[in-house]
Amino acid sequence: MKTALWLYMFLFLAFFDLHAQYPVLTPFAISLGAAPTFIGWMMGIYALTHLPGNLLAGSLIDRHGSRRYIIFSLTAAGIILLLQAHVQLPWQLLVLRSISGFVLAFLSPACLALLASLSRDPVTQGKYMSGHGVIHTLASVLSPAAGAFIVANAGFSGTFQSLGWLLIFTGLMAFLSLPKPMSATAAKAKHKGQLAEPINNETPARLPFSLRLYLIPFAIACSQGILFFEIPLRESGLASIMSTGLLFSVISLGALVTLSMLFLNRYGPHIRVTIGVFGLAICFYALAAADHVPITIILFTLGLAKGLLFPALSSLFIQLSGGGRLGKVFSFQSIAMSLGSFVGPIAAGQLRTVVSPYFVAFLMLMTVLLLLPRRNREAPLTAISPETPISTV
Repeated sequence: MKTALWLYMFLFLAFFDLHAQYPVLTPFAISLGAAPTFIGWMMGIYALTHLPGNLLAGSLIDRHGSRRYIIFSLTAAGIILLLQAHVQLPWQLLVLRSISGFVLAFLSPACLALLASLSRDPVTQGKYMSGHGVIHTLASVLSPAAGAFIVANAGFSGTFQSLGWLLIFTGLMAFLSLPKPMSATAAKAKHKGQLAEPINNETPARLPFSLRLYLIPFAIACSQGILFFEIPLRESGLASIMSTGLLFSVISLGALVTLSMLFLNRYGPHIRVTIGVFGLAICFYALAAADHVPITIILFTLGLAKGLLFPALSSLFIQLSGGGRLGKVFSFQSIAMSLGSFVGPIAAGQLRTVVSPYFVAFLMLMTVLLLLPRRNREAPLTAISPETPISTV
């Protein structure tokens, strides 16, 4: 439990640091002379370089343990932020953001793997993963407004330096407090030896559902990338950084409200995903067309839909897979969301002079509703083994 508390603290500081940059990056790029199209590439490149990092992280963490990659990811990201404080040209910011996306791709898988290794009980593992989701949401609620407050008082350079030193300090604490990886690695190898034979004998070679279903997380991440691109550029880019940070916090606050409603888990994932995607689509339509509705109300409702949707989406994939090959199921989900996060800001930067990117997001989300499989009233119960990777957003 002590290790879990340390991990929660590291994750909170890391997520706080990263989300604090959201209301800052776009105005900073504009101050460097970047055009909206370039800003879209700058935001999308982070998700694109996240992809190879995710692909490498799984095998490397299994081979060497989580500890060294948690320390590496936190420290390297802090050093990059210190360099970012001295950027003077847009292409320099683009390069640093691409490197940052790669090194931070190791952080979440490493923390989740270490959390999962703390217990062999699936119920306890589920509690650890739920704690991870709550920590992520709390950090995303507090950090955008805090980042906007810091930049209003310390400027762009002071903000990036403060956040950079915070990450380096967190990496140092991880070095001093996290347990050595040998025992966790040995236990993990033992668990694999015990579970490998049943898994190989009982699971099919292919996934038991169509890969086109991964267009659902792709469209969700793409629409979210559009939102993160457009909010700082509202009012022709004249909106204040403080107001932008508060709007990001409103979204996270709405998500936190729905995540706290544990009774929603009693309903099937199919109906929750359907309502969540439809709610997101309506919110994007309102952002595109309903100018008379206060943006805070729309974004809070959008957050409510996100808090309902993301846990239900993972449950839906578990249900459709029948409990087998969950590692492959969730790795494909992560890849789809990384690609969507890359495409969204770029598409928004290219299309915003022709059509509202919010309307494009609305059309995408309504289209993927057609891809949802028919509800199976007798869906089989699935059990999550101690080695099942669980995806959180």
